[in-house]
Amino acid sequence: MIDGPYFVLTLLGVLGCGLVAGVFCGFSTFVMRALALLPPAQGVAAMNAINVAAVRPPFMLVFIGSAVLCSVLAVVTFVLLPADGTVELLLGSALYLFGAFGVTIAANVPRNDALLKLDPETPEAAAYWPVFVRQWTMWNHVRTVASAAAAVSYALALT
Repeated sequence: MIDGPYFVLTLLGVLGCGLVAGVFCGFSTFVMRALALLPPAQGVAAMNAINVAAVRPPFMLVFIGSAVLCSVLAVVTFVLLPADGTVELLLGSALYLFGAFGVTIAANVPRNDALLKLDPETPEAAAYWPVFVRQWTMWNHVRTVASAAAAVSYALALT
C-alpha cells in the first residue's frame, strides 16, 4: 500500500482532479446550457466575462497545481516503480495531463480566444456563438470525464 509522502501526493491528486472535474461538470451540465439560452450577444459577453474571471489564482492554483502534481506523481512513479498502484498512478496522470490539461490548451482555450476577439453585437459573433457552444461543450465533456477518471484512478491506487 502507498504510504508516507507518496500517499499524501496521491491523495492531493484525487482531490485536485476531483475539484477540476466538478468545475468542468458544472459547465457541461448547466452553465453552458444556460448561456446557450441567452441571445447571442449576451451569451458571448457572458462567456467572455467568465473566461476572464477564470484566469485568477483560486481556479488556476487548482487547475495548474493539479497538472504539476500529476507530473510529479508520474515522475516519482517511474522512478520508484512501487509494487502497488503503478498502473493506476500513471493512468491517472496521463488522463489529467492529456485529457484535461492538454485538451484545455488545444481545444478550449483557442475557442475562448476566438470568441474574445469578436464584438458580441456583430453578426459574426451571432453566427459563431452556436458553433462555439457546441464545440466548446463537447471538448469540455472530454475534460470532465478525463478529470473524473484521473481522480478515480488515483483513488484506486490508494486501495
